[in-house]
Amino acid sequence: MTAPSPDGTRQPRRRPHRRVVVPLTVVSALIGGVVLSGCGQQRDPDVYTVLNSSTDESYHRWDAQTLDRCSKQLGITIEQQSVPASQVMTKALRMASSKSLPDVLQLDASEMPTFAEAGGLIPLKDLGLTTQDIPEGIVNFGSYQGTYYGAARTVNTLALFYNKDTLAKAGLKVPTTWDEMRETAKKLTSGKKYGLALSAGGAEDGVFQFTPFMWSNGGDETKLDSPEVAGALDYWKSLLKDGSLSKSTVNWTQADVNDQFMAGNAAMMINGPWQVETLNSKKGLNWGIAQIPVPKAGDESVGPLGGGVLTVPNTGDSERERTAAKIIGCMSGEQEEITYAINSWMVPANEKAAAVWRTKAPELAALADQVATARSRTAKLGARWSSVSLALQSAFQSALTGESSETALKRAQQRATSGN
Repeated sequence: MTAPSPDGTRQPRRRPHRRVVVPLTVVSALIGGVVLSGCGQQRDPDVYTVLNSSTDESYHRWDAQTLDRCSKQLGITIEQQSVPASQVMTKALRMASSKSLPDVLQLDASEMPTFAEAGGLIPLKDLGLTTQDIPEGIVNFGSYQGTYYGAARTVNTLALFYNKDTLAKAGLKVPTTWDEMRETAKKLTSGKKYGLALSAGGAEDGVFQFTPFMWSNGGDETKLDSPEVAGALDYWKSLLKDGSLSKSTVNWTQADVNDQFMAGNAAMMINGPWQVETLNSKKGLNWGIAQIPVPKAGDESVGPLGGGVLTVPNTGDSERERTAAKIIGCMSGEQEEITYAINSWMVPANEKAAAVWRTKAPELAALADQVATARSRTAKLGARWSSVSLALQSAFQSALTGESSETALKRAQQRATSGN
């Protein structure tokens, strides 16, 4: 998935697009007009539309195959419209203004709360869909203020990727704690070859990569100036001070990090499963995957959930909305999730499907373990997450180039609170 957007659809070899932040007032105005006036466009009663961000050829093809099977199962025609991940929200809003919203809208999970808060989505349980066999963290991933609006087919998170040959040659084990990772990274750093690569760039990629350090250290997005968040940022600074991280890490996206790892310039990296297809294309690259190390032995490694969720826009046409829910039910069925997960190297959202998937992709078992404890970035803050993300991005740039973590994060908390 993308380098998906950290949490969106995959675009393997392209730089992740910056998402357009649309003010809630604008979303509310456009969505409200649709809800009040109802669906303003005549539609073919047997043709339904799914809007997604599957612009990558492989993902577009896999989705087309899924929709073809669901069309046959439901006795309808389902058409796919795909736009780049950064354009889904603006495309959906344009469609709302012309009262031509799709029947199913795949949103990045971090964008879903904005649409839901504006009244633009129908609760999926009201349409007959359940959360049975879906882990609580993934239910929260698709929920806003306790209401389930978005069904995930697959999810992703971050993990520690490592070069098996490099660690073996140095006689080192895969690190499991922060101290071990720092020591291992120092030993594997030599000249322009770094022990570890991660993204601390001034975009959502960097924030996505910071969350497992912040959360595993007991930090919280509601209080950025806490000692726990500062401790996580100080840990990043210690890796930079050791020389184990490149100074360019403040500019790197997750795609850049993967490029460095594949080129042999980094022995380990923090990254996600959307890179697996590219990693496997490199002949002779013997890589492994493990959970992200924790502050101390016994702590829980808590990473961020990423991915898209399938939603039903509030069009005012209750009959079409019920059919749209059936489309989502088909797309997120156990077998469809397994097929999609194997193709995309993601983890099925359904626990039963995930159990089968583990047997088919044993090399990614550590990723499934990481998903089991992962959290949604928007679970606590909803649409306010975007303000926190922007504040953290600024804090990284300041703290990793000389300012104290405490000062940078105090300013970040003030910025997040004011929404500026």
